[in-house]
Formats: sequence, structure tokens, C-alpha cells
Amino acid sequence: MPDLTGDDAAAVNSLRSAVMRLSRRLKHQPLVSDGGRGGRVDESLSPTEMSVLGTLARCGSATPGELARKEHVQPPSMTRIVAMLEAKSLVRLEPHPEDRRQKVVTQTERAEAMLEESRRKRNAWLADLAGQLDEDEWATLRAAAPVLEKLAHL
Repeated sequence: MPDLTGDDAAAVNSLRSAVMRLSRRLKHQPLVSDGGRGGRVDESLSPTEMSVLGTLARCGSATPGELARKEHVQPPSMTRIVAMLEAKSLVRLEPHPEDRRQKVVTQTERAEAMLEESRRKRNAWLADLAGQLDEDEWATLRAAAPVLEKLAHL
């Protein structure tokens, strides 16, 4: 980690705070017809379960061990998460093509549709919010988006 001072340290602090606040707001947007209570597209899913489905959507099918590494959880925890998602018909377990002892986790069409609806609604909320920026601010944000994406995946 570089030794940040002055303007750089202030920028890092501001970025951290803004990203965390925006993330919390995105998570709590009313995304379902729930009388305005707020929440996710499917209230029965935990943030961890939604994260696993997002990882499967981004990376494709994976073994529970691979998912555990990508999600930074212990394998027994991932086994429980996968079992809950399977019980909700959001993933299916299939035999591993090369190792019969393992299973491969694949998201179902239901999970894909649910994630797409969640993304659509969150994108609409964020677009409405960004609509309050002036043209220069919006141009700056558009230019920063790839850099923020890179930071998120380092």
C-alpha cells in the first residue's frame, strides 16, 4: 500500500465512504411490489445467496469449492448455501465431467430471470439518481466507471 498523504489520502477516504454509502442505498432500494417496505427481488434470499447467484452469472458453472474460494467463505458454508439455493430451485447440481466425486453448480433459468429483474430495477434507480447530475459530472462518472469496475475486481 502506498503511503498516502494530503489530497490522495482525502480522495481515498472520500471514495471509500461514497462507495459504501451508495452500495447500502442500492441494497435497500424497493425492488419488489412490497408496499414500499424496500428489499430485494426475492425477499427469501440472503445477500450471500444473491452474491453466489451473481458469481455464477458472471463466471459460469462451478464446483462448490470454487464458489467458496470466489466468495471467500469456508467450503462447508458454501455447501449449505448451495443446498438452500437448490431447495429454492435457483441452482442445480450436476455431475462433474471429469471427477465423479464432485458436483458442478449451475444456476437455473429462474435464477437468471430473478437476477436480470434485480439488475434492471437497480439500474433504473441509479439512472434516475445520475439524472440529477449536471453534464460535466455525468461525463466524469461515465469516464470513472471502468476504473471503478477494475478496482472492484482487483
